[in-house]
Amino acid sequence: MLTLAQKQRQQDIIAELGVKPQIDPALELEQRIQFIKNYVRRSRARSLVIGISGGVDSLVVGCMAQLASEQLRMEGVDASFIALRLPYGIQADAADAAAAVRHIQPDVCLDLNIQAATDAAMATLQQAGQRFKSESQLDFIKGNIKARQRMIQCYAVAAAEAGLVLGSDHAAEILMGFFTKYGDGAADLMPLAGLTKTQVRQLAEQCDAPDALIHKVPTADLESLSPLQPDEVAFGGVTYEEIDAFLTGQDIPVHTFEIIERHYSSSAHKRLLPASPLTTTF
Repeated sequence: MLTLAQKQRQQDIIAELGVKPQIDPALELEQRIQFIKNYVRRSRARSLVIGISGGVDSLVVGCMAQLASEQLRMEGVDASFIALRLPYGIQADAADAAAAVRHIQPDVCLDLNIQAATDAAMATLQQAGQRFKSESQLDFIKGNIKARQRMIQCYAVAAAEAGLVLGSDHAAEILMGFFTKYGDGAADLMPLAGLTKTQVRQLAEQCDAPDALIHKVPTADLESLSPLQPDEVAFGGVTYEEIDAFLTGQDIPVHTFEIIERHYSSSAHKRLLPASPLTTTF
């Protein structure tokens, strides 16, 4: 059983991340599409850009973006959705990414391979004398470079097309700090904010996405030494089901709470603007 202090901490985190215990999927999808449309109008952007990985998160955001763009055009606003395929070399689950793009049917789809840029960055580091403690550390750092290279491409396309970059992080990932700072954590809009993984899948069902993509095992697939490693392995002992239980205020075992709270606390810097003498108190 959680202590009263732990239960209060759970509630504080839920409130900070804006999670609701239950949603009306159809209404939630409509409201989030409207959010995107309103932002496009206010910013006077002409396009929306996101990388499509083959996972359910980017699939849902891609569907939202395409629907928002189509509705805006019917309302007299010049808007389009540009989907980016951003593989590193040959993507292990490329078939899933292709299936996602077919389902979304974006206005434009560009295929931009990030391998050359990523490898060049690593080669430059090593040629300059930067050392790594182990192959696994090198691989982990290279994985973060992959994520940041993908966002470089997203922002380059957005700059060329007067666009906004959409991210696909949701509350479960934010809770666990499971995103790359200035990589997939960088975007102009985060349409899935405040949603659990289960709720994202509910929105995918509203988008009539294929079951195979909705229930695909989630993987960031950033590390070459462990291709397609499930997210839950990286979480160190908790599952998305347990994370969603935490986020919806359910009772969870103490050891589960401790793992989740540790991830949340240690990744606090990822959720903040850069520290400065005006904001730092320690």
